[in-house]
Amino acid sequence: MNYQTITRASAAGVGIILAAVLFAFVTIGVKLLAPAPAIDADRAAERAKALAEIRATEEISLNHSVVIDAKRGIIRLPIETAMALAAQKWANPSAARADLNSRAEKATAPVKTESFE
Repeated sequence: MNYQTITRASAAGVGIILAAVLFAFVTIGVKLLAPAPAIDADRAAERAKALAEIRATEEISLNHSVVIDAKRGIIRLPIETAMALAAQKWANPSAARADLNSRAEKATAPVKTESFE
């Protein structure tokens, strides 16, 4: 091996190393100077808004009375009220069971509509 071959090989190796270092500096510089926006930034805001709406709806559903079907007498009660009524009614299990069966039949019965014939 002669001196000229060693010099060319060394120069090529040094050139590759310098190119890699230069590439690393350019990559780091671009990364620091031009930050990319988050891909899902808008979607995260939409999801947070939707979650807030869902929680507000849940709060209203769980803590306020609402008439669901006036013809059948179906009413949604707040949790505390429903639990108190259930505890009061189930003090006598046989009467509570009979009441529950009658209310289930009433709730699932077809709605009678007036016909105009």
